[in-house]
Amino acid sequence: MGIILAILIFSFIVFFHELGHFVLAKKNGIDVEEFAIGMGPLLYSREYKGTKYAVRILPIGGFCAMGEDEEATDSPNSFNNKSVWARISVIAAGPIFNFILALVFAVILTGMIGYDKPVIGEVEQGYPAAEAGIKEGDIIVRMGDKKINVFREINTYNQFHQGEKTKITFIQDGETKTATLTPKMDEELNYYRFGISSSGYTKAGLLSALQYGTYEVKYWICTTLESLKMLLTGKIGLNQLSGPVGIVDVVDDTYKASKSYGGFAVSVQLLNIAILLSANLGVMNLLPLPALDGGRLVFLFVEAVRRKRIPPEKEGYVHLVGIALLMVLMVFVMYNDIRRVFF
Repeated sequence: MGIILAILIFSFIVFFHELGHFVLAKKNGIDVEEFAIGMGPLLYSREYKGTKYAVRILPIGGFCAMGEDEEATDSPNSFNNKSVWARISVIAAGPIFNFILALVFAVILTGMIGYDKPVIGEVEQGYPAAEAGIKEGDIIVRMGDKKINVFREINTYNQFHQGEKTKITFIQDGETKTATLTPKMDEELNYYRFGISSSGYTKAGLLSALQYGTYEVKYWICTTLESLKMLLTGKIGLNQLSGPVGIVDVVDDTYKASKSYGGFAVSVQLLNIAILLSANLGVMNLLPLPALDGGRLVFLFVEAVRRKRIPPEKEGYVHLVGIALLMVLMVFVMYNDIRRVFF
């Protein structure tokens, strides 16, 4: 059951990404050859107003075929005959729809379980926070140059900056204070800690669910970007990347671990994963790499500045190389996932 849920979640997120491209293409009067749910051999199709709507056999996302990689045709509604800003909006819509979907999920999740304000519930003696005079009930508002909105950001900041001296800004009895802390090694956990814990979750109303749902999406976007930064600087290795096989395994393990607590617990855990995946897919697709939406946007912005399109064959070569490199990376990541999961 966990594997089926993983496939459904991942497929819906990819489908929603393609729906973004489709909606903006239609809004800009662009011809869409096919909009499909799923991949692979055709199960069902129907043509309506020049677009073939299809269901394909493999339940893994979908696609929106607009002919963006082809030469401009005589049709005024061809993708490549539209203004550069219309094309930018269509390409950008996919990642933007991923962020919108992540926000919808996050608002639902926050409404279900509440939100974790960055309020300190406990300060452990013998650790830097207590020595700096930080007390229960204090509100952490900044760590280093990062604004803090939810308590998890404190833990994640510490995770990404293990052992580093950190300037912390907090509110104590209505007064804003600062302290510079060097986390202390917890020998039992083999982990550097400040010695503070959360005050727990607060029940959310409609407005607070929207507010903290937005913070939730921001949290996952920032976490993804920080992870990419650590990957580029060598702080984490390529062998720690995870692909579809790893995602399915995580969802399956999460389902098995939470199902004994009932449907509510399963829903909460799956929503968490869906928010992470949707925000992650949005960020990754905006990276300025060939074959990704971000790479296409680079070419379109260059065209907007120089007011002349880069020759399609040259752009096509760049994207072809990008696709080849991405395929190599996907094979590597899949190999790592299979080795990690099955061996």
